[in-house]
Amino acid sequence: IVIGASATFDPGWIPTEIEALNILQETDWARFFDPGSIDALLAEHVWEHLTAEEALLGARLCHRYLKPGGYLRIAVPDGNHPDPEYIAYVKVGGSGAGADDHKVLYTHAGARALFERAGFEVRLLEYFDDAGVFHFNEWAPEDGMIHRSKRFDKRNRRGKLGYTSIVLDAVKKSK
Repeated sequence: IVIGASATFDPGWIPTEIEALNILQETDWARFFDPGSIDALLAEHVWEHLTAEEALLGARLCHRYLKPGGYLRIAVPDGNHPDPEYIAYVKVGGSGAGADDHKVLYTHAGARALFERAGFEVRLLEYFDDAGVFHFNEWAPEDGMIHRSKRFDKRNRRGKLGYTSIVLDAVKKSK
């Protein structure tokens, strides 16, 4: 299930939009799914549009509806990106498309803490650390395509990372 991306069509994934599946509404989840029934969720550049409280609620509801061993792959703008132009583009109230609605600019530590607080085990896949060093752990696009990532964003070329995201898998622990 792809959250908040009704115009995104990747093989094997079902796109949704807020009007049908508002991740903050238990009634929306219950209309389509049983708790513990979903294999995988994908949310590319969704969580930064939620307040901190909404982000935790959304993460907890995702956790509730995922199967044990299921995962939520997310991507959010990276608050540790070393390029000041990137930060100006994606920050809360930034100049980028959609940034006027951004509520939070995450770092890898903040994103990890949020999803761990919701009960997930977190695997960081792409991110800049606090020193501005980029980290990449191999991930498969068929397990959740992130377009705004090191490998797939066209703004990344000639060895320069023009646009990246924090990419992580939040995995529901197996019982």
